[in-house]
Parts: sequence; structure tokens; C-alpha cells
Amino acid sequence: MTWLQNLFNFLALNLLRLFAFLPYTITVHVGYGLGWLAAHIPNSRTHVVKTNLRLCFPNLSEKEIDALALEHWKLFGRSVLERSRIWLGSGKQITDIVTIESAITLGDRKPRLLINPHFVGLEGGFMALSVLASQYDWPRGAGLYQNMKNPFFNQKMIEWRNRFGGKSIERQSRLRDLIREIQTGNFIFIAPDIDLGPRDSVFVPFFGIQTNTITSVSRLSRLSGAEVCLMTTTLNPDRKGYTCRISEPLPNFPSDDVEKDTARLNQYIEELVRERPAEYYWVHKRFKHRPPGEPNLYE
Repeated sequence: MTWLQNLFNFLALNLLRLFAFLPYTITVHVGYGLGWLAAHIPNSRTHVVKTNLRLCFPNLSEKEIDALALEHWKLFGRSVLERSRIWLGSGKQITDIVTIESAITLGDRKPRLLINPHFVGLEGGFMALSVLASQYDWPRGAGLYQNMKNPFFNQKMIEWRNRFGGKSIERQSRLRDLIREIQTGNFIFIAPDIDLGPRDSVFVPFFGIQTNTITSVSRLSRLSGAEVCLMTTTLNPDRKGYTCRISEPLPNFPSDDVEKDTARLNQYIEELVRERPAEYYWVHKRFKHRPPGEPNLYE
């Protein structure tokens, strides 16, 4: 690791520590400012955001796309700084800004998969549930993660996410270890709306576009006997915090058709995104891999 990387890690870590304990309103407003700045600095991710929005909302004018992209960047900037409080703050600091509303009985130790789409509040819901699990002696939360390119922050994020008794499981872990976690009754968080390549994935519709989507939810549910519930963490109407909503188990899931199950999950997520388009993680290259013969959508 070069001295420049060390300097970046040192500055970023101390910036997170600072915002973890500043008044929450300051964190929010500075986050909005950083997001606004990011939206106006030409870079590859601003291109990705607008490309995703044009693909998913073809009926919007270019002016409407620009406005939606700007709102997304502001919320994205806010969420990045809010993670300082979520990762480093106390349990009370987390539950003060994230409320849990559940249609299932939490702590009953039923095997469940909680499907956690990539909204800006995703980290808050995961951590708030981990805090409550530690307070009420519920089973711990276990979430799948993809390794970051930065080894320093990769390790830090694992430590921060696990500090209330949770467990971070690498996506490439052995299947039987994950099934054991599920059958023990621990909360298992999966965010399937990310393009991880063709392995264990199928192309199914998402906003009318054939989208490379992992099939792990259907397969894990069948192998473990777990119920599948949607878990979404979104901004409150007053924009002063978030509510994490956990749905009732999806009916008749899984079926005997993995591809149909995967398409069905994409449809559920699409419906949620259409309700709150600015809060979704458009910075991801959701349509990175294409069916054979189709061109790259981001060039």
C-alpha cells in the first residue's frame, strides 16, 4: 500500500469519526452538499447514473432525468455521511434515525431470508435490526458482502457491521455454512439487485431490460426451507430519518422454477423503486453484463 493510500485511509477514517458525533442535521446538510458537488463534477459515475435513469425511465425528458439524477446524488451524498453514525455511533444513535416496522414476528427463530434492495438507507436498516437483536437477545443478523478493492476499509466495514453481534459472510463462502446460519434462525440479509457476473445468474426483466441477476435467493430458500421477506429502508416523509419495513413472507416462494422466482423478485424490487426512484442506487452498473450479441449499454 502506497503512502498516498495510507493518507487517504487516515483522512477518510477520521472524517467518518468526526461526522459520527456531530449534530445529525449538520451531517445531513453537508451530505447534501457533497452529493450536489459530485453531480456537477464530470466522472464515470455521473454517466452511469444518467444512463441507468434513461434506460429505466424512457418517457422522462432530459430535463427530468437531470433533476432526478441531481436528487439521487444529494441523497447518495447524505447516505455516505450518515454511515459515519451507522458504522461508528452507538446503538441509540442508530435507532434514533432508523425505525423498524415488521409484518413478521422478529426473534421467533424461523429460517428467513431478508431481501434488502439497494436503496440509500440499506446500511441503516441492517444495523438497526442488529442493534435490536442484541438488545432483545434475538438471533444475530448475517449479511452477504462483496470484497472491496480497498483492503483497509474492507476490514473496517466488516468490523463495524459486526459490532452488535452480526456476522458478515463473504459471497463466495461455502454454501453449507450459509445454510447452517439460515437454519439456526439468524436473520440473513441478501441484496440480489447487483450485477456480479454470469456465474449463478440468469437474464430476467428489470424495467423491461434483460438484466443479469443472481439466482441465490431462490436456491437458498429451497435448500434451507427459509421464508423470503422484502426489507426496504427508505426516507421518512419529513426526511429526518428512515423506516425499515419488513414484509410478510412472499407467497408460494420458492417455486420449482428458479428463473421465474428470480424474475419475480426483480418485479417486486422494480415496483419499490418506481415508488422512490431518487433513493435507489443508480451509481451501480446494474446492466453491466449483456446477453450474447448485445452491446455495452454504458459506452
